[in-house]
Amino acid sequence: MVHVNIFDTTLRDGEQSPGVNLNQLEKLEIARQLERFGVDIMEAGFPASSQGDFEAVRAIARNIKNVSVTGLARATKSDIDIAWDALKDAAEPRLHVFLATSPIHMQYKLMKTPEEVTQIAVDMVSYAKKNFPHIEWSAEDASRSDLDFLVQIITKVIDAGATVINLPDTVGYTTPEEYGRMFRYIRENVPNIHKAALSCHCHDDLGMAVANSLAAIENGVTQVEGTINGIGERAGNASLEEVAVALNIRKDKYPYTTNLVLKEIKRTSDLVSRFTGMIVPPNKAVVGKNAFAHESGIHQDGVLKNTLTYEIITPELVGVKSNDLVLGKHSGRHAFKDKIEQMGFELPDEKLIEAFTAFKQLTDRKKEVTDEDLFAILTDIQTTAVDIKKYELVAFQVHYGSANLPTATVALTTPEGIRVETARTGSGSVEALMNTLEALIKEEIHLTDFRLSSIGQGRDALAEVHVKMTVNGTPVTGRGSAQDVLEASAKSFLNAVNRVFFNQNAAVKETVV
Repeated sequence: MVHVNIFDTTLRDGEQSPGVNLNQLEKLEIARQLERFGVDIMEAGFPASSQGDFEAVRAIARNIKNVSVTGLARATKSDIDIAWDALKDAAEPRLHVFLATSPIHMQYKLMKTPEEVTQIAVDMVSYAKKNFPHIEWSAEDASRSDLDFLVQIITKVIDAGATVINLPDTVGYTTPEEYGRMFRYIRENVPNIHKAALSCHCHDDLGMAVANSLAAIENGVTQVEGTINGIGERAGNASLEEVAVALNIRKDKYPYTTNLVLKEIKRTSDLVSRFTGMIVPPNKAVVGKNAFAHESGIHQDGVLKNTLTYEIITPELVGVKSNDLVLGKHSGRHAFKDKIEQMGFELPDEKLIEAFTAFKQLTDRKKEVTDEDLFAILTDIQTTAVDIKKYELVAFQVHYGSANLPTATVALTTPEGIRVETARTGSGSVEALMNTLEALIKEEIHLTDFRLSSIGQGRDALAEVHVKMTVNGTPVTGRGSAQDVLEASAKSFLNAVNRVFFNQNAAVKETVV
């Protein structure tokens, strides 16, 4: 059996999805879950792209110890230096440096000759080797590059110190047969290829990212790159959960192993979906809510007689379980702490008290508190900064009737600790509430998107709201959950606004250090 390393780029390529804006606490929580999931390499971000990304990468590098943490860098000394500053405290730091190799990219984007591109690649890998023990070099747009040129440049960057060669299908253009043939050609023609591992990185523009990744594995690739839920730029990346389950279910076809803990798939998918605001489609393979649902009478009959008739993946394999009552209104703090530790959360004392209080409040209003409910409570509290000044909701009231103009009254405390209150109208209850909140907040706000969904099932299910807006021209996202739709809406609005204060506070702290 050949072992395949899993390179997760959810926090870098995945975060480049339009509308996704993760803060440092959310990135760190996803990183911890990826560690539990068992990925081998975690691309924590692009340190040179912004101060916020630098800080997030550094925090992840300092906290994650069982996974090799990497950061992306362009082929420039400044990018490489910044990446080293962010990653030097990691247990196993590595660099991911890229440079385009296709004719169209070299001519129109880089405006360099193949010889110049080769020299830059060699020089930057050599420069990075002074600090980084592991260097991955990526030939951007490799699937549209000349194969003989790839052979030449790969040979030289391996001699310069590259330990992993990544040949991405950057624009999702290639087919499985073509992609596999490219790797086969490289293995057969690069004389020193035995000194480096081969990696694939596929985009899903034509819907073939997972198929292309599997074709690459069949042709000698020992590292697969992708994201949770397949998120990423444009149509996204290869879905790591789909690759992992395909390798597991079809062992007869793919005699390969990974370190992934498959029962963590559903939790990892849910966490990424919740923090990014990118809802998983019901028909999504492996993690969609319809993945194990059977509506057809023939299908139902077959599954009842033998699950293998229509169900090739068991729900238990990927961590899907029924939402039984996990704790009741009489449960104590010790039982609550044990439960959240079983769920993989580690909360400091002040946040544990806050979470327990929120749980008790929910048990007073909801008959059954499920794992999904606890997950929503805990992720909100775990990723909320307690030491920053922010807007906080004191109270709100909405008047609505078919013959009346919807009116909302809201009271807030400002970051300066001042209580403010006002009322506004709108064409509906939600708009009236949003208009009132906007009137109370001094920042310039433009709401661009509002989405409502439920957590769990039943009439008492929690409502979850995701919003997108600009605050003083900065795009931000926000989320909020509550049993009441309007309360969830208010929480999501304030969550988005408070993200600005969190980012500003983090930048000030970093400057002082």
